[in-house]
Parts: sequence; C-alpha cells; structure tokens
Amino acid sequence: MTLSGTLTWVLPIDDSSQVGHARRSAQALAQEHGFNETDAGRVALVATELTSNLLKHAARGELHLRALPRFNGFGIELLAVDRGQGFDLPACLTDGFSTGGTQGIGLGAVSRLADVFDVHADARGAVVLARLYRRDDKARDLAFGVSQHSLHNDPACGDVWHLSLKGGDLSVLVIDGLGHGPDAELAGRAGESAFAQAPFAAPTLLMDDLHHAMGGTRGGAVAIAQYQAADGHLRFTGIGNIGASLINAERARGLASHPGIVGVQYRKAQSFDFTPVNGHLLILYSDGLQSRWNLSDYPGLVHRHPAVIAAVLHRDYCRGRDDVTVIALKLETQHD
Repeated sequence: MTLSGTLTWVLPIDDSSQVGHARRSAQALAQEHGFNETDAGRVALVATELTSNLLKHAARGELHLRALPRFNGFGIELLAVDRGQGFDLPACLTDGFSTGGTQGIGLGAVSRLADVFDVHADARGAVVLARLYRRDDKARDLAFGVSQHSLHNDPACGDVWHLSLKGGDLSVLVIDGLGHGPDAELAGRAGESAFAQAPFAAPTLLMDDLHHAMGGTRGGAVAIAQYQAADGHLRFTGIGNIGASLINAERARGLASHPGIVGVQYRKAQSFDFTPVNGHLLILYSDGLQSRWNLSDYPGLVHRHPAVIAAVLHRDYCRGRDDVTVIALKLETQHD
C-alpha cells in the first residue's frame, strides 16, 4: 500500500456563515471518494459540530480536511484547530451539549459517529480529530498523521512525502525541494518517482537513485526512514535539513542528517540504526517548521493520535515563510 503527499485543505472558520460552507465542502469530498448518502451525511454532521465548536469556544479557528486512503478503502479526516483558551472537555463530550448555540449534538456523539476520534486541549488551544470511513470498508486505521501546507496557499508545493507499507514494515520519504513553487515541486516529484520504484531498497542506495533522478532540478533536502516491525528496527538516512525525531514517553532523540543537496552535491549518505523502537513516535518535518518544539511541553500529547500531534506542531511552530510538512507515525508491532 502507498500513500503520497496531498496538501491539507484548510477552511478558515471565523463566522457562522462558514459553518455551512465547511459542511458542504466536507460532504462533497466524501461523495467524491465514494461515500454513499448516509455516510456522507455523517461526515457533514461531524463537520457542522466541529466548526460550531470552534466558534463557540475560540471565536475562530480552522477546519483541516483530507481524503485518507486506508488499507481497504477511503476515509475522510477532519481536524478542528484553534488557538483559543481551551474548553471544558468533559462538558463537550456530554450528549446534548450544544456548542454552536443551535442544535448541538455534543462531541460525545461525534466521537461515536467517527471511526477514529481524539482530542488535545490545553491553554494554547485545542485540536479535535475525527476520521470517518465508508461503512462497507472493514480495514483498520493507520496510526499516521500529516499536515502539509504550501507557502501562501500556492497550488504548487516543494515539499513531497511518500509512505509505503508492506505487511508491518514501512518506508517513508520526505523531500523539501529547494525554495518553493513549481520548480521546487518538480525537484521533489522527481525524487518521489525514483523512491516509489523500490521504497524498501537500502536507504543509501535509494539516496543515490534520488540523486540521479533529481539531477538537473533545483535539488532538495531528503530524509528516508524504514521500519521493520518484526524486530522493531528503524534505519534512517538524511541529506539536508529535514528534521527527524524518535519519541516515547520517557525521552526524545534527534536523528542526524549529513549536509548537502540531493540532485546537486553531497559528500556521502550514511544510515543510522535504532532498535528496538516499536511503540515509539517518529516525526519528520521540513524546515518550514521551527525545530525548537518539545512534546514534553504538552502534557499527554505524545499519547494522542499522530494526526493530532502533527496538527498541534504545525499550529504552534509553522514559520510562515516556506512550504511546511509534518509527518507523525506510531511505530507499531504490526499493521493487520
């Protein structure tokens, strides 16, 4: 199975009229990906409640939308993101608690409508996740999250990511094409095409393949991480300034990259091995995200769904002057 990069669709929510637009947008996205009328209606209802919740508790925020492949079908991911003063989570999870001054159904009901539901709330704000899958699809959710945004909402994005799964193993790529815009995206897509040919090849050999494929482009920074579920082994190779961290409840450690620009010039690629890391969180991010974040500043966040973690980091540490990509993955023992 393969997942590849698509930009996060961001809908600003700062007025009650935008609730209807968000509902229609989410429902249309669901229908576009094969949801029947009933399932698309669930998506619309969740979008309505999440956006109403934003207006009630934070006055403004954003609804992030993404079509999400899973192992045996498609899903829709909705993330309500705000920078408010937090909210009374136990009250909001009570059925019948109105969050929009209208016919609220409560986040408790939303949690049952969604196939995956999670939330992180503190003094900085809240992020609420709901993933909904077509009811005729039976496969499980992937503990994976991505927040990807282009500079100034440009349709071209120089950041590229690609995730391949094989049984319980995974191989993930992040490329930050030099600069931003169409030429940066061209560099990133050239590297992605080479990676997709053999995503589980030795990372240093893959880096050579990407270097040749990206020749004649602007080039870019590249990171490749491969995880073997059977023995909890992670191998990491990086060239340039893609950030990478391995995190569990006790500690966080950064993963080292070598200097250079893939497609232009670098001295060497070296793999670093980490084991056992099953149960750890792997986070990869382009330099559109500041590197001074620390999950320990957010009590409990390390235990939340990776999609929530990626959204929180983007919300609080996006530089705002480049494309930005944050990928978070829970390194599980196996993916059924």
